[in-house]
Amino acid sequence: MIPRKKPERFRLRRTMIFLSAQKPGLIKDPLIYGADSLMLDLEDAVAENQKDAARFSLYHALKTVDYGDTEVIVRINGLDTPHWREDVRVCVAAGADGVRIAKCESTGDVIAVEKAVEAAEEEFRKEKGRTLLMAALESPKGILNAQEIAAASERMFGIAISGGDLRRTMQVSPVRGGVELNTARGLVVLAARAAGVQCFDTVFTDLDDNEGFEAEVRQNKAMGFDGKSLINPKQIRLAHQVFAPTEKEVAQAEAMVSAFREAAAAGIGVFTVNGKMVDVAFIPGAERTLKLAKACGMYEGDLV
Repeated sequence: MIPRKKPERFRLRRTMIFLSAQKPGLIKDPLIYGADSLMLDLEDAVAENQKDAARFSLYHALKTVDYGDTEVIVRINGLDTPHWREDVRVCVAAGADGVRIAKCESTGDVIAVEKAVEAAEEEFRKEKGRTLLMAALESPKGILNAQEIAAASERMFGIAISGGDLRRTMQVSPVRGGVELNTARGLVVLAARAAGVQCFDTVFTDLDDNEGFEAEVRQNKAMGFDGKSLINPKQIRLAHQVFAPTEKEVAQAEAMVSAFREAAAAGIGVFTVNGKMVDVAFIPGAERTLKLAKACGMYEGDLV
């Protein structure tokens, strides 16, 4: 058995790549891709008559494959199916870092999965509270309940848009630029920030449209998303480049935090950094930039 570290509720999650748990070849060594998180899928990527086989494959992969520091999350089947409870048991027994709740629409959905996780942790003698949760919002109801869902459990680390089902339930089709999802995206970012969790955008499915993918990831970053769901390893590098702060942003953040500490020690509330007026309201953002830079290997200072 390969031991795994205790999962971190807050960590670098620029990319989450989906991989079918039904296919051992896909899940035996995906850490070489370099994604921040692996999303092993028991739901849509697995045929209805192959759910048991996929769980078997998943269990043995988590028990025998060394995923290193790469996070491993499992997308379970929806709560409207007969599969999700056994999915949860397998996830916990095998030591997955977290569970993604598919088609989550309410706090009740979160609580139901949380109770199943708690029971499995007790059954398999796992550390209580070890298994994290995230919620996939795939319907208008889920989007409108996003803040309550995000705050429904101390295990919750993030919420994500699932664009395919969301578009279907909103009765819209994909549009280049993503205007059909922008209202939902804004609500999800606001909900995540209000609840103090992370937020992730949906997949970009046109693997031949690199320009469109880059534009969408840049939009995600500008809107405040922490990361993006992916379906192909070739999307990882570009997403990481976009979500990483620039050298200029890191330098500015370092200057702001350093100046703030000096000003605070001197009892000064407003000060100037590189010709711009700065006060305490700017500092959390600067500190976040430095933390992100450190996680990306771009900053080795001691201001975070």
